[in-house]
This record gives sequence, C-alpha cells and structure tokens, in this order.
Amino acid sequence: MREMIQMVVVLTVLSFVSGGLLAYVKDGTKEKIEVQQLTFVKGPAIKEILKGATNDPITDRFKLKDGDAERSFFVGVFDGKPQVVAFESSGKGYGGDIGVMVGVNLGEDKIVGVGVTTHSETPGLGSRAKTDPNFVAQFSGMPIKETFKVKTDGGQVDALSGATLTSRGVSAALTDAGKIYENLKPQIADKLKSFSK
Repeated sequence: MREMIQMVVVLTVLSFVSGGLLAYVKDGTKEKIEVQQLTFVKGPAIKEILKGATNDPITDRFKLKDGDAERSFFVGVFDGKPQVVAFESSGKGYGGDIGVMVGVNLGEDKIVGVGVTTHSETPGLGSRAKTDPNFVAQFSGMPIKETFKVKTDGGQVDALSGATLTSRGVSAALTDAGKIYENLKPQIADKLKSFSK
C-alpha cells in the first residue's frame, strides 16, 4: 500500500513538472510563432491587400478584444492617412476552416482586398481560393456589412468551379468579418488616431 502511495506521489510530481515545463515552452515560443505566421502565412496576404501603403502594415498593427477572442488589425497608410485596416476571419470550407484576411477602408466601409491565409481544401479545386486572383478580386469595392453568398444560394459571389463549398466558406468568412467590423469600428477608428503622421 505504501509503495502505491509513493508511486501516485511521484507520478503527480512528474505531471506537475511536465505541465509547467510545457507551459513555459509554449509561453517562450509564442512570440516567435507569431512572427513566423506573420512572415510566411498572413504576411503575403496582408502585403497584397495593402499594396501601395506608405508604411509597413506588419509592423503597424494593434490588437482588440472581441468577446473572448483577441484580434490583430494591420494598418495601411494611404495619402498620409491611416484609414485602411486588414484583419482575419474564418469560415467553414470543404476540408475545414478557411482563414480569410480582409482589408477595409474605414471612410467608405468598403472592402479594398481579400486574401486566403490558411485552408485544408482540395488541391487544384478549393485551393484555388488562395491562388486565383479573379476569385478574390470580385470582393473589392463591396460594402463590408453585406451578407455574402454564392450565386447558387441567391447571392452575388461567383463560386469557383468545382469548389462551391470553399466559395461558401470564404463568403461566410467575409460575412463574419462584416460583423466583427461593425462591432469594433469605434475602437478601430480610435486606435487609428495613434498612427496619424
């Protein structure tokens, strides 16, 4: 019986030490992981959406609380004014979640660009949401507060051929982005004041 208690105590101590070590490693690598994601996953979409900005949108960013989530916003300065932000949303596609970066002009409440950041879609079909410039270009100039749907569902979005579920996922992500934008617009506008030159 005594050996059993010793074994339980040893396993408990090992569990606490292992858990603490894992938490320390996770906390210590959090910043490096974020930098890698910004450089290789989200960065290309942000730079494409905010092409022509006179600042570095990857550097000029801020975070806001959105319920339980914390969202990053990337600032684009055009004509000396910080009036465009890019942020990420997601929707369900055929293979899982699709991460979508969307740029919005705060003065007009219109989309300036869209880019798919992450997906698990079928190569050659749904994966074209990330690589087909015509697909994402159709959203530019549209009001961000619109409900986006593919045309087969009575909406305005031209779906990718053979990838309707992916197109629905991107549309859902943009509809969700509109809700995020609507909820946080006053805070976003307030934060942008600190980026004025």
